[in-house]
Amino acid sequence: MSEFIPPAKPIIGDDEREAVDRVLRSGMVAQGPEVAAFESEFSNHFVQGRPSVAVNSGTAGLHLGLLAAGVGAGDEVIVPSFTFAATGNSVALTGATPVFVDIEPETFSLDPEAVAAAITPKTKGILPVHLYGHPARMRELEVLAAARGVALYEDAAQAHGAALDGRPVGTFGEFAMFSLYPTKNMTSGEGGMVSTATDEIARRVKLLRNQGMERQYENEIVGFNARMTDIHAAIGRVQLTKVNAWTAKRQENARFLDANLRGVIVPPVAEGAVHVYHQYTVRVSEDRDGFVKALKDEYNVGAGVYYPIPNHRLPSLSPYAPGLDLPETERAAREVVSLPVHPSLTQNDLERIVAAVNELAGAGA
Repeated sequence: MSEFIPPAKPIIGDDEREAVDRVLRSGMVAQGPEVAAFESEFSNHFVQGRPSVAVNSGTAGLHLGLLAAGVGAGDEVIVPSFTFAATGNSVALTGATPVFVDIEPETFSLDPEAVAAAITPKTKGILPVHLYGHPARMRELEVLAAARGVALYEDAAQAHGAALDGRPVGTFGEFAMFSLYPTKNMTSGEGGMVSTATDEIARRVKLLRNQGMERQYENEIVGFNARMTDIHAAIGRVQLTKVNAWTAKRQENARFLDANLRGVIVPPVAEGAVHVYHQYTVRVSEDRDGFVKALKDEYNVGAGVYYPIPNHRLPSLSPYAPGLDLPETERAAREVVSLPVHPSLTQNDLERIVAAVNELAGAGA
């Protein structure tokens, strides 16, 4: 059988190893000059110079961003249920209530009409997810948030470089979080970046990540240890120099799949949107799980299902959503399959993926 094609693959090379060695040789391995440089470079690269703060994970970025934006007990934040649990978890960790609403089927993002219907006097903000690397419905959500007097935040964990109408994701909300987990479009080994609309929110995130202090032993607020190390920042700085080429390769691979796949629904791209294809997610209407198993067992092609259990049905988050009915979320959870599209793929890999999918889909799997 041909070599296994993984659904995702981090790319770590000699440049990243040399950057880590440089930091280790320096003796400054905790939060230091590499972190500050990474924050500045990330800000200029992705979010038009908005203040950006590095933290030790994407989840920490969401949690601290929400706290810095003033979210707390008694508040409600509207979120999608069709996403990784970190989105809802981060709201719950502030003491606020995550309010799960349905998605629209094309981009798997919050349905603005469903959001409008869910706003109450307790609603503090709306937290869309730019899922799979496609921007959420930010035009409508931005207008809605302004009209109803609520804040807009962004979960951009999977969307480094995505844009809408020429405007990068991460520049719409009071804050936005980018994940730097190993399988994201770029990584720092582990970590997250919080871009903020104001210097004041950025300062609060910095306080929260560092035990509540800006100057050593002068703790201003109760905080956490969510600092990024210089080792991780050094990896991230190298990856910043490569991510544009990797994104272009992902987009090229996606175009090949778009043009050649049959029997599945390929991911649409909204007018004016730049999709960065963290995941290339198709829909399989019948026996999705059997389809994924056959891809691996019969063709040695890996695929992911993100996400098979909606947040509102998870034991950890279902208490916030008793009896909730989200039909588009449930349908997506039954149908989605993410096929490999990462930059490491060869032309032969792509052709193998197409042949496998088309044969299985044609066979009605």
